[in-house]
Amino acid sequence: MAQATVVLSFHEVLLHQSDVDLLDGPYWLNDTIISFYFEYLERVLFTNNDELLFVTPEVTQCIKMVGTDEINTFLEPLGINRKKFVFFALNDNNLPDMAGGSHWSLLVYSKPESCFYHLDSSSGSNHNVAWEFASHLISYFSPTGSINFVDKECLQQSNGYDCGIHVICNTERLAECAHRNGHIGMCNMTVKISPGSKRREILEIIRNLSSSH
Repeated sequence: MAQATVVLSFHEVLLHQSDVDLLDGPYWLNDTIISFYFEYLERVLFTNNDELLFVTPEVTQCIKMVGTDEINTFLEPLGINRKKFVFFALNDNNLPDMAGGSHWSLLVYSKPESCFYHLDSSSGSNHNVAWEFASHLISYFSPTGSINFVDKECLQQSNGYDCGIHVICNTERLAECAHRNGHIGMCNMTVKISPGSKRREILEIIRNLSSSH
């Protein structure tokens, strides 16, 4: 069966053929593909930048479901104390023990700016999810202070299935801005995104990594 065929083992992520097939579109991306790209950003594209943290959807989902006093259990092993920018891939799944949901958006914590930035390619769809998650994190990141929450303008998707690709593109662009400028609030996120091209690019990355492994 295609689902049982392992295409690539990349650090913490195991990609099956059924995951990779989602990139051929027009399909909604699952947790595994987004986790793979977050790992790729950390391990390959931004390997020398210790100020950026890309939190996979699985870990984000766990953090959503635990008490504030348990958040550190998930973030401390990731070196959270050294990080200035933390990227969370959020979906609207509210079931604690399983993957799922129907829409992805991006929440970024900027320590230098003391702000959570939320980028939603279907504006408003995940606002409540992001606000609740940010509220959950505020007492962890700033026990005595306050952190702003901003719905940051970004390019809107043109269909019902490319939200995951937009999260990936937005994460990469904001990470570049953070690395280059030390802040993300002024980064223009309305630049054109080509979901089809990005899907093909990720497929090529997976093929190259698979052949080299």
